[in-house]
Amino acid sequence: MGTLSLVLLLLSVQWSRAQEDPLLPFSEHLDPEHKVQLKWGFDEIQGTILFELTINTSGWVGFGFSPKGGMTGADIVIGGVRPEGRYFTDRHAGGNSMPVVDQQQNYKLLSLTESDGKTVMKFQRSIEACDENDLPITNLPMKLIYAYGQTDDITYHSNRRGTKELNLLKYMPRVNPPNSKYFDMTMVNFTVPANQTHYHCKIVRAPTFDRKQHIYRIEPVITNFDLVHHLLLYRCPPSVMEMFEAECYTSNRSNLCMETIAVWGVGGGAFEFPEVAGLPIGGNVGGFLYRLEVHYNNVNKKCRSVCRGRVDNSGLRFYYTSDLRQHDAAVLDTGLAVAPGYAIPPKAKSFLTYGLCDTAYIPEVLETPHDLQVFSVMLHTHLTGRKVRVGHFRGGKQIDFLAVDENYDFEYQDVMNLGKTKTVKLGDKLLVECTYNTENRSKLTWGGLSTSDEMCLAFLFYYPAMNLSGCMSFPNITTLISEMGTPSPNNWLNLMSNKIWNDTSINQYQQTLKRIEQHVIIADSFNNTSCNTGQIPDLSVIPSAPCISGCATKSLALLSLLLCLAVQFMQKYY
Repeated sequence: MGTLSLVLLLLSVQWSRAQEDPLLPFSEHLDPEHKVQLKWGFDEIQGTILFELTINTSGWVGFGFSPKGGMTGADIVIGGVRPEGRYFTDRHAGGNSMPVVDQQQNYKLLSLTESDGKTVMKFQRSIEACDENDLPITNLPMKLIYAYGQTDDITYHSNRRGTKELNLLKYMPRVNPPNSKYFDMTMVNFTVPANQTHYHCKIVRAPTFDRKQHIYRIEPVITNFDLVHHLLLYRCPPSVMEMFEAECYTSNRSNLCMETIAVWGVGGGAFEFPEVAGLPIGGNVGGFLYRLEVHYNNVNKKCRSVCRGRVDNSGLRFYYTSDLRQHDAAVLDTGLAVAPGYAIPPKAKSFLTYGLCDTAYIPEVLETPHDLQVFSVMLHTHLTGRKVRVGHFRGGKQIDFLAVDENYDFEYQDVMNLGKTKTVKLGDKLLVECTYNTENRSKLTWGGLSTSDEMCLAFLFYYPAMNLSGCMSFPNITTLISEMGTPSPNNWLNLMSNKIWNDTSINQYQQTLKRIEQHVIIADSFNNTSCNTGQIPDLSVIPSAPCISGCATKSLALLSLLLCLAVQFMQKYY
């Protein structure tokens, strides 16, 4: 190789490395069209986080954090480049109006450039909130918002906006292994009924592979975003041998397929498995059939009469590789079993329900059970859900929260990566707690399948895989009916429907639901079950992190440490 070639090679390597900023190791597109890219990195010791926002526009750009995914309560920065120079401001939004400039500017602009129709804004802030108008960046998923204009006149963004939920401090980078391909499991030209709620099921066969493959990414394939509420794929037991298609839960054949393999909810995106685990397919799991479940939710009453004949081909896309990973992954359903019998009263500002998973009973259905390494969770309620928390108990004491969403939004349901693997040991208990608000409802909200009904579920993604499908609980209805003063189960519906619900009766009912005995149900992949009893433990409050006032506390602490060391040095040597 000549000297010139060697020099060019070295320059090429240096240029390639220069493009990969070590301070910005993480990257995500915030929009489906890939016009908005966010790169970031953080230093937890220094308590700072660095962002680089690139948007395909020569106008103003905005980025921020939102409690619920909209403008209300959002913490926002807006910047751009005008002929007379660049501009950059820290702002907050009280509603759907122009964000107000903060009195205290807590974002530090590092660079702001505009070229080739792109604006690149690089800035830094404290991980904690140093201002009442700032939102702290936590270890939980946060809803990021963006907007931009076509000019530097900061006016209404129209449809140039979006929301994406990311766990910034526990991000799992996307990988693209070699030898990767994909296959789809979807509905085929299914005519959606004009009902408000319809669950459609299709028993399908996966592609045949000579040896085991690992699925490493699952993406939704949606043809009617306004109708499709969620997608689920279940693995069927060997007893299900025929493919067919019908409305869900109307045939015993489809009811047998209950081991969750994949899940997608409205507002969610693609799901990436960690590099150590993949969903197995082929080999010794190649002969199974699968049940694809699509929940169609037609909330538009007008459309129910004029949108007849809508055809849907929604489903899931599975990316797989023959380069096997260290572990087989699986999904475990936990929470409150979806069954008739429990109800959420109307006019409740904050009503709690619970689902208990006691892993001590798993050995009753599995011969060789083991601990679960949980890496991701999807939380699920319906329209009245406001919060979901999954508490982790060991030895009778709460040791952690497995997952938390304090601002649950029905329109943004996604699988959240925990960022680090959390070990659930055999014998541990998991408590799924859901908080509902029914202030705008005048009738009972029953547990059930319809979007107007309610659920309280947490889907746990874990490894190594076990032949396990569910670990859930349900209140002892006989005890509940007795505690509520009903002489006969036949009068239960009338009692609940005709009861006068106020703060006192709502609280009494909630305490009764928590206090009474629970049926704890464990189910394996072949629908073998165990049923035991348990009690709902108390769930602690999430401790709030202290705010660094004025972002100066850490600096003062460091100064104090240096002074202390200086005094010690002088005392020793002088």
